[in-house]
Amino acid sequence: MPQRSPEPRRQVVNFAFFKVASEWRRLPAAERAEQRREFSELIQRWRQSEEMVITSYSLAGLRAEADMMLWRVCYSLECLQEFQAELMATALGTYLSLSRSYLATTRHSQYRIGGYDTAQALRCGGAKYASILPFGKSRQWYQLPFEERQRIVTAYIRNFDDFPRVRLHTLYSLGLDDQEFMIVMESDELA
Repeated sequence: MPQRSPEPRRQVVNFAFFKVASEWRRLPAAERAEQRREFSELIQRWRQSEEMVITSYSLAGLRAEADMMLWRVCYSLECLQEFQAELMATALGTYLSLSRSYLATTRHSQYRIGGYDTAQALRCGGAKYASILPFGKSRQWYQLPFEERQRIVTAYIRNFDDFPRVRLHTLYSLGLDDQEFMIVMESDELA
């Protein structure tokens, strides 16, 4: 029996959505600018450490419950927690509330997914948009024979062949979330 190659080291992935308190917007412009600078420097320091990949997205005017999202990828929960503690200790961090947080990991899928290897190290960021879909499957899904589930997954993945500029990521949820998976689609065009 051929040996299966060892699974790559799993990454911990977090999508953290933050709401900025309205009091922050009433601060003097110079104070807000200084707080943004401090916040940005912290993110840059972590990016340069190569311990974590951080991609930021503005949600200002798009979602009532969040003004920004940080997509964070690292190799341990401790790393994620250390960054979060430092982030919330910044002057701007004292005005942030975490409105939503999704936690996931990379791993090999039980399904054959063609050119999409779900266990490879994520190469996220670089696209203008990221659409994040918490995804769960019903009991009926798991009662289907494996071959039928594989056929459905294959058909779903083939849909992305028509959109070569969309990068697809499938992640496996951790923690208390209701979903089982996180599907992320990155693209420079929202449509």
